[in-house]
Amino acid sequence: MALPSWTDTNYGTMKRAALWLVSVVGEDGIFTKEDVKAAFPGVSQADRRVRDLRDYGWQIDTHREDLALGQHEQRFVKQGVPVWEPGKATKPGVSVTQTQRRDVLAKDGHLCRSCGIAPGEVYAGSYETAQLDIARRTVKQPAGADEVELVAECNRCRVGGRGQAVDLGTLLAGIENLGGLERKILSGWVSEDKREFSTVERLWAQYRTLPSESRTKVREALLPPMD
Repeated sequence: MALPSWTDTNYGTMKRAALWLVSVVGEDGIFTKEDVKAAFPGVSQADRRVRDLRDYGWQIDTHREDLALGQHEQRFVKQGVPVWEPGKATKPGVSVTQTQRRDVLAKDGHLCRSCGIAPGEVYAGSYETAQLDIARRTVKQPAGADEVELVAECNRCRVGGRGQAVDLGTLLAGIENLGGLERKILSGWVSEDKREFSTVERLWAQYRTLPSESRTKVREALLPPMD
């Protein structure tokens, strides 16, 4: 299905901005506030409408998240909810309240649901300590609808782990300490340059990243059937 035109003024500014990012800037593309002003001349707060897209799962980084960016540059990293589609632009909330924040952190065990790190822990191979924040994650429901739910996530996972380094020496030392069977398994993965995960492993990996509401649905689905 073809995308609507971002120049169609029948759409609101936020929807047009979303279409502009997809159609003109493109994922991993860099733009500035001046680019936004030029694309939407005479439209007040067009840049703010771009920022509003983050509430719908769109990842738009600034120099605070991406050190490669200049102070006035932004990067369109990933598309979120297609807000131009009917019913998809329902506002999930302008900000997360302190009560919501406490509830989400408690339900998520005060851990990043993506990597499992706790606040204040030091990332491996660095001196950087983790800080948890509340992220909005789009979860496609069994019926097909997209819902935006809140989840605890550390800053490194939220921005894609940019700047993260791997210690090759530590990796090689770990290989030396493997037992014969583990070494053979790893050797096979390296030789094929891929690893086939079992169905259970794939389901677990997907489950552990889910927000609390969706994890509850999974737990309910795993309950033994009633007689």
